[in-house]
Amino acid sequence: MERFSNISMAVVRRLPKYYRYLEELLNNDIKRVSSQELSKITGFTASQIRQDLNCFGGFGQQGYGYNAEELHKEIGKILGLDRLYKTVIIGAGNLGHAIANYSNFGKSGFKTIGIFDVNEKVIGEKLNDIVIMHIDKLEEFVKENNITIGIICTPKAYSQDAADILIKGGVQGIWNFAPVDLKVPDSVIVENVNLSESLFTVSYLLKEREESNIKKK
Repeated sequence: MERFSNISMAVVRRLPKYYRYLEELLNNDIKRVSSQELSKITGFTASQIRQDLNCFGGFGQQGYGYNAEELHKEIGKILGLDRLYKTVIIGAGNLGHAIANYSNFGKSGFKTIGIFDVNEKVIGEKLNDIVIMHIDKLEEFVKENNITIGIICTPKAYSQDAADILIKGGVQGIWNFAPVDLKVPDSVIVENVNLSESLFTVSYLLKEREESNIKKK
C-alpha cells in the first residue's frame, strides 16, 4: 500500500479512538479535557497522546489542556471526515445488511449509494432504500458515480473478483471483510477486517489468562 506521509500507522490507528472518546465527552457537555484525562478514558499514556497529537501540530495549551470541540473537529479533518465518500457494498448477505443499516457511517461522510450481489433471489430487492443490483453492473456504476470506496462483504471465493471489478471502475480504497489478502495495485488502499483473526485474538488472551491463573495456584 502506497504511503503519502511519514506518520506511522500506529499513530493513525489511535486517532479514531481519540475521535470517538472526544465525541462522547462533547455529548456529555464536557468542553475541556487534559491529556491525563484522555489517558484515563483511552488507555494510552498522557505522554503518548501528546506525542501523537504533536505529529499534526499543537492543539493544547499548557495548564488548560485541550478544547474538546476544537480537537474533535481537527482530528476529524486529519482523518478526512470533513469530506464525502461515495461507497458501494458488494455482498448483500448478513454482513452487507449490517453495514448498510449502520447509520453512523452516513453521519461521518460515508454515503452508500449502491449494493451488489450475484444471488438472483435478492436482485431487485431494497436494502436501506437502495435497490440491490447484479454485480455485472458494478464496474459501470462505479465509473458513472465516481465511487471512492468499495466495501467487500462476499465469501472468500468471490472477493478477488469483486476487488478486480472495483479497481477497473476506479475506486481508490477497499474495505475488505472477506477472509483473504487481496492482490491490488499499490495505488489502491486496502483495509482488511478479519473477524476470525480478531476472535482468535480473544481466544488467545483467554487461554493465556487461564494458564496464568493455573500457575498461580
